[in-house]
Amino acid sequence: MSLDVSPELLAKAESGAVSDEEFVACVRASLPYAWEKVSEVAGRVDASGFADDSTPPPSEAERGQLLRALASNAIRGGLERHFGVSLAFQNCHRVAAFAPSAVDSDRYRAFISPRGQLLNQSPELRDC
Repeated sequence: MSLDVSPELLAKAESGAVSDEEFVACVRASLPYAWEKVSEVAGRVDASGFADDSTPPPSEAERGQLLRALASNAIRGGLERHFGVSLAFQNCHRVAAFAPSAVDSDRYRAFISPRGQLLNQSPELRDC
């Protein structure tokens, strides 16, 4: 399970819409490592509109949090709206944040390209 959903939040979702604030709070509580990593990277977006981090997670549990957060359209979208960035992801742990104005940049296109993915491979990342 990706998120620890309280009975109250589940009941609210079953009866109608849930606010972004409620959803993001659930993500923050459920995936603390992923939240911390995205928060840190988003907070370091520089004047060029970019920041990234390729530090491997300390354990497979934390890697799993990051994968769940960035593989889910809803979770990723909630994080992007909350932090005001567009997220990009390579390998199993390289997280990048781009300012909205940088999403149409050469750097963004290079990061998300097949070439960018291939250039960020190494033997030690094959099992991640």
